[in-house]
Amino acid sequence: QVQLAESGGGLVQAGGSLSLSCTFSGSISVNHAMAWYHQAPGKEREMVAFISRAEGTSYSDSVRGRFTISRDYAKNALFLQMDNLKPEDTGVYYCNDVVRVMTDQNAAWGQGTQVTVSS
Repeated sequence: QVQLAESGGGLVQAGGSLSLSCTFSGSISVNHAMAWYHQAPGKEREMVAFISRAEGTSYSDSVRGRFTISRDYAKNALFLQMDNLKPEDTGVYYCNDVVRVMTDQNAAWGQGTQVTVSS
């Protein structure tokens, strides 16, 4: 049973920074990519940052140059450093195993962490 727990969200002014953390347990392979997903109000959840041992990191166009994803393989933890935040970054942020999300429609998600960026 995979369990994920995100934290670190909050209210910040545009231009500010936040650091998100995700801890996870269960059968998530170190060889699987992990990602951060963003769900803006009224919209579908979308991947914004990705990390894997084989492919390194990748970012959506909307966050590239402002967000940095990292992973601590020893501590089963995933991080997202968010700088120069914009109002459109507002929403709930989730972490997950990319392979599980792509192959299991019933993949478990954590509760997410709310990020609100005021203009």
